[in-house]
Amino acid sequence: MTETRSVPLADVLSVTTPNLLSARHMDGLTDLLNWMTGDELEAWQLPRAADECAPALIAQHPVLNGLAPPPGCSTPALRVWLASAERQHGTHLEVARLSGWVHQDPVQEFRDRVELVNLPTTP
Repeated sequence: MTETRSVPLADVLSVTTPNLLSARHMDGLTDLLNWMTGDELEAWQLPRAADECAPALIAQHPVLNGLAPPPGCSTPALRVWLASAERQHGTHLEVARLSGWVHQDPVQEFRDRVELVNLPTTP
């Protein structure tokens, strides 16, 4: 049986949408990504983890596919949209761990990112 954890919908939507909706802000996002990957991620590893976790979350909960606030929402409008989504879909979802996560040494991953940023661009 796959181990799951109850996670606030807002935290899940912080991974599957471009919006940070978690009431705990980055802590909620980080906790979810750490749970799913089984890793202790550094800030620069979060985008890679989110890219891998978002499709897995949608596969676990197909209702998430396309569930996103309208672009350009103000903060109050985002709160209203989230409250509506929670009424419709529940405040929490059961989330399973990600299979196939590849741990990378955080220091090496940081160095790799810096090297990519510093690559010369061709005109």
